[in-house]
Amino acid sequence: MTAVRSSARPQGMTAFLVIWIGQFISILASGMSQFALTIWMYQETKSATAMGLMTAFYITPFLLLSPIAGVLVDRYDRKLMMMLSDIVAGIATILILVFSALGILEFWMLYLVAILYGLGNTFQWPAYSAAITTMLPKEQYGRANGLMSVLDAGPAVFAPFLAGALLPVIGLNGILLADVITFLLAIGALMVVFIPPPIQTHEGTTAQGSMLKEAWFGFKYIFDRPSLLGLQLIFFFGNLFTVMAFTLLAPMILARTNQNSLIFGSVQTVAAVGGLVGGILMSVWGGLKHRVHGVLLGWAISGMSLIMLGSVQGVILWSASLLFSGLISPLINTSNQTIWQSKVAPDLQGRVFSARRLIAWLPQPIAPILAGLLADLVLEPAMQSNTLLANRFGDHFGTGPGAGMSLMIVFCGACAALVGLSGYLFRPIRNAEEILPDHQQNVGSA
Repeated sequence: MTAVRSSARPQGMTAFLVIWIGQFISILASGMSQFALTIWMYQETKSATAMGLMTAFYITPFLLLSPIAGVLVDRYDRKLMMMLSDIVAGIATILILVFSALGILEFWMLYLVAILYGLGNTFQWPAYSAAITTMLPKEQYGRANGLMSVLDAGPAVFAPFLAGALLPVIGLNGILLADVITFLLAIGALMVVFIPPPIQTHEGTTAQGSMLKEAWFGFKYIFDRPSLLGLQLIFFFGNLFTVMAFTLLAPMILARTNQNSLIFGSVQTVAAVGGLVGGILMSVWGGLKHRVHGVLLGWAISGMSLIMLGSVQGVILWSASLLFSGLISPLINTSNQTIWQSKVAPDLQGRVFSARRLIAWLPQPIAPILAGLLADLVLEPAMQSNTLLANRFGDHFGTGPGAGMSLMIVFCGACAALVGLSGYLFRPIRNAEEILPDHQQNVGSA
């Protein structure tokens, strides 16, 4: 009976696309909510530090619970784990809706809700990533991960315009209600598909034990393989500088445009268009044959785009910089994801991928706060007129609101570019694909 029921459900690439469509619609609605709340947050606080704290409250529970989530993803049904993620995120949105409807929404409440979002996403990414390896053959990994990049960028193309058009009609509460409804749609899409369980490997069997033992196994697996550890250190340092830069993006643009939300929304949309186009290209192309070049060169080029972003002024040049950055981001993430999916056995991926993401994202609770404090307390005051730093760099970056943040974005971009290029200095990183063997794939079936 089980085989008959499973065979009647969408499988393989069809099942992946059903899930993908449900997530696309849900993320589109969430992007509309996020855009409206970002503008509201800055208007309430006018502080880069306050906005950076949002990221810190989101990332911290994600990092703390990520190893445990990886164990649960490997132990239990991965579809259930993805549903759990959507349910928690839906509850967070309902809370914002209730606070707003009652007229008691304050900026600090968003910090509490951000914790719930972080808890939900703790399960989503490792479960989704691991599910791809059991749903699809290896030759489709690159294209599927390209579509995942579209999922990250695509909704952001339309969300600001839809939010701007719908806010006068249905208000913030209406947008939040639509967000809640789309979470139900995403859960429904998961319910109708079949996701094969992973085939148990010898290494996966020997790694079984207590929750803490299995959680530590993900880190040990990476530490025992210099190539995987090296790749994650590239992302660790690359993320450190890019998170700092992008934390300052919204306050820099709003400060330099007298809080013009239309310009900010337009620039955000162009960046998302770049990510969307890049993701579509990756879903068709699949990426470079030697994917490590996509990671290392991608990071170098991405850093250069940040240098350009901080060096220029005006909506056209900001948009051009972020378009370029958006185009290259899917190459980095798709290339890296495909390497890991090909090298790590599916029944280990929950633990290993969670440990991997924790290493890569470890700077994220600190980087936004550090960026906000440096901007608010050091660089912004130092780039006012008639100061030493303003006299040195003012001809290029200007002076006044936003100038200090521009200077910091350039510095972060230069560091990120050097991080990518540094990978070529280490053989375990530049030859990772040759050093690490592919796992023996057994795509599950009904």
